[in-house]
Amino acid sequence: MHTKILLLAIISVALLLSGCASKGYVDQKMSEMQAKVQADVNGVKTQSAMNAEEIRKIEILTQELSQKTDKALNQTKGFENYQVIWEGTINFDFDSYELNQPTRDNIEGLGQKMIDNPHSILEVAGHADRNGSAKHNFQLGIQRAESVKTYLTDHFGIALYRMFTVSYGKSKPVALPDEKNANARNRRVVLKLWGPLL
Repeated sequence: MHTKILLLAIISVALLLSGCASKGYVDQKMSEMQAKVQADVNGVKTQSAMNAEEIRKIEILTQELSQKTDKALNQTKGFENYQVIWEGTINFDFDSYELNQPTRDNIEGLGQKMIDNPHSILEVAGHADRNGSAKHNFQLGIQRAESVKTYLTDHFGIALYRMFTVSYGKSKPVALPDEKNANARNRRVVLKLWGPLL
C-alpha cells in the first residue's frame, strides 16, 4: 500500500511538472506571436506614414505644375494667330546630344531673334538616325532638344515656358537610307520660332 501511494505521488509530480512545461511553452509561443503581430502593426503604420508623405508630395507637385501651366497659357494667349517667323536645323554627331561650335554659332542668331521678339515661342523637335532601338533614339531626340533649350536659357535668359520640346526619334527621317549622308542629315533638331502675325 505504501508503495502504491509512493508510485501515485511520483506520477502526480511528473504530471504536474509536464503541465508546467507545456504552460511555459505555450506562454513563450504566445509571447513570440504577440511580438510578431506588434512588429507587423508597426510596419503597417510606418508604410502608411510613408504613403501619406508621398501623397502630400504629389499634391504639392501637381499644384506647382498647375500654376506653371496657367502661367504658360497666360503668356501665350493668342497663339492661334501665330505664324512661323524663323526656321532652322542643327545637326549632331553620332549618338551625341552635345552642341559643337558650328551648332552653337547657329543658335546664337536664334537666341537674339527670341530676345528681339519677346512674345515668340520656340518649337524644338529632336530627331535621330535609324541606328539603334526606337527607345534609345526617342531618348536621344529628347536629349538633343533639351540641350538646345538649356543653351538658350543659360546664354540668353530665354524663359523655359517659351520653348517646347518634342522627340520623333527615328520615325521622321529627312533623308532615306540610300541618300548621301542620310544618317548625318537625320541626326538633327528642327527649330521653328513662332510669333504673332504683324
